[in-house]
Amino acid sequence: MRVSPLWRAAAGGLNEAFLRCLVGQHTRLSQDHLTPELALHLITPACHLWHSTVENSPLDDPFWAFYWPGGQALTRYILDNPKLFHGKTVLDVGSGCGSAAIAAVSVGASEAVANDIDPVAEIAIKMNMEKNGVIVKPDTRNYLASKSTQLQDTSKIDIILIGDMFYDPNFAHLISNWLQSIHPSSMVLIGDPGRHSFKQHPLHSSLKLLHRYKLKKTSQLENNGLTEAGVWMFNRLHKV
Repeated sequence: MRVSPLWRAAAGGLNEAFLRCLVGQHTRLSQDHLTPELALHLITPACHLWHSTVENSPLDDPFWAFYWPGGQALTRYILDNPKLFHGKTVLDVGSGCGSAAIAAVSVGASEAVANDIDPVAEIAIKMNMEKNGVIVKPDTRNYLASKSTQLQDTSKIDIILIGDMFYDPNFAHLISNWLQSIHPSSMVLIGDPGRHSFKQHPLHSSLKLLHRYKLKKTSQLENNGLTEAGVWMFNRLHKV
């Protein structure tokens, strides 16, 4: 991800109030998605950034401002299966807008960490959790790249969530390699709309499909006509 001087300053302690204003100015609270129970700050067709070029955007690679289909399906699955998450500790890797972590806490998870390396995503996650009346723990550390024992130790995490992170082959391999290092007691749930890098990766043979969801028309238009997204469980007994 390209990081502009502004966001490097943000990571170093730029006024959080300023970033909150920026997020609020350039997004809209939306419930037009698979999880209307949640109101999320997103870039929608009503936002001028929807029609802007990268050069004209004050936000650098705002992936957190879009509700990707895999993330929608994963969050919908959480809301539909509250008993699975009740009392559990959850890590949402590549959290983006924070929807999955927020949903986990809303259905009774004891703790949810919303992990995203973008410092602006951290602000958006805070705004979204406040809007939805829950508390999650934003975290900007890079779990996938770090060799730190502290970061790699997932023994205290009951459920790991990965929503729409298989967007290119290189990143798919990075995630796959990381999954081999997690503690065997951690359940892993993956949301994806069937992207090529996901379907063609060897990891796919180690997954069990739990549910498929039909995307809303607005999401289909936003994502090049993708019509559905699924939720899979990772089975580490199969070697990738």
